[in-house]
Amino acid sequence: MMNQNVIVSDRKAILGSKTITVSNSPLFSSPPTYFTFPRHKFLELLEAADKNSNSIKNNLGAGKIASWVDSMRDSSPTRLRPSSRDSVSDNDHKTSWIVRFPSALNMFDEIVNAAKGKQIVMFLDYDGTLSPIVEDPDKAYITHEMREVVKNVALNFPTAIVTGRSIDKVRGFVKLDEIYYAGSHGMDIEGPTSEYAYGGESNQGVLFQPAREFVPTIEKVYKILEEKTKWIPGAMVENNKFCLSVHFRRVDEKRWAGLAEQVKSVLIDYPQLKLTQGRKVLEIRPTIKWDKGQALNFLLKSLGFEKSEDVVPVYIGDDLTDEDAFKVLRERGQGFGILVSKVPKETNASYSLQDPSQVNEFLRRLVEWKRKTVGEA
Repeated sequence: MMNQNVIVSDRKAILGSKTITVSNSPLFSSPPTYFTFPRHKFLELLEAADKNSNSIKNNLGAGKIASWVDSMRDSSPTRLRPSSRDSVSDNDHKTSWIVRFPSALNMFDEIVNAAKGKQIVMFLDYDGTLSPIVEDPDKAYITHEMREVVKNVALNFPTAIVTGRSIDKVRGFVKLDEIYYAGSHGMDIEGPTSEYAYGGESNQGVLFQPAREFVPTIEKVYKILEEKTKWIPGAMVENNKFCLSVHFRRVDEKRWAGLAEQVKSVLIDYPQLKLTQGRKVLEIRPTIKWDKGQALNFLLKSLGFEKSEDVVPVYIGDDLTDEDAFKVLRERGQGFGILVSKVPKETNASYSLQDPSQVNEFLRRLVEWKRKTVGEA
């Protein structure tokens, strides 16, 4: 049964009491070697700007804006680049990355062998994972085939979609009542409403909203940003209830600096909000210690798996924000993350898939494996 009275606040990642090991497997390998990550430069710029907010001109000089734009470019998506001292070709570089983060399809048997006799809990990002990345965020539709496979997954495993979108928006895309929804990067969590959900849970309603007090501020900033950015062709501000997304996928790169300056100029007056990055999107969130990793921990605790040795959380995502969840799995020493990407990227995941079609194939095979094991029992 769900524990609906669980309150999580500034909680450290929970360490699993048992590590699942597979011979010669990257499933629970030590944390990956980190490469130079341009995103930290971006965050340092924001912190520096916050410390000196006397004027927009001082905070966002031409040099800082240029560096900011470089960071926006590099994080859309973030790619591992060979060092200038390294003569390894791009193909060799990608091959090396695949060795470190092999395809979850190629390693499928190894993955399910590690999960035998244990409870798999599925966590899925939406954009770029269940649906393709599209120019217009309002048209990121899930295919009928993907909807069916996600429904089948939810009937066989506890399943949650963890997304930066609002719950209302992503539910409108997915149209499934058998799953948990964690919207606004996990700041809005609801349970399944279908009696056919895994375990028979239904009518759970709202489980947790740690950022409710920020809603009036979010609404105010949303209106200001809509007005400030309307002169930039292609810019789109999306209200995700507990956070905002400023999409620049359709904005001419020459205008990125202007967009970045407008967003930052607004946030100077709202220190209770912070700015982070995703794939061709600037994310505005409350300054609370809550992210997709915290949401993953909260759901595992609510499902009764907080200290269980027999649970295998599986998180599939493509975005920088999903790294928080991948990192939590590394810290727990349980389960594994699967990064969806066609290019080498910095990650705490253990495996990789290239695109939503491969995600579909992986989920389909997982359902078939589950049904087969149940039939053999």
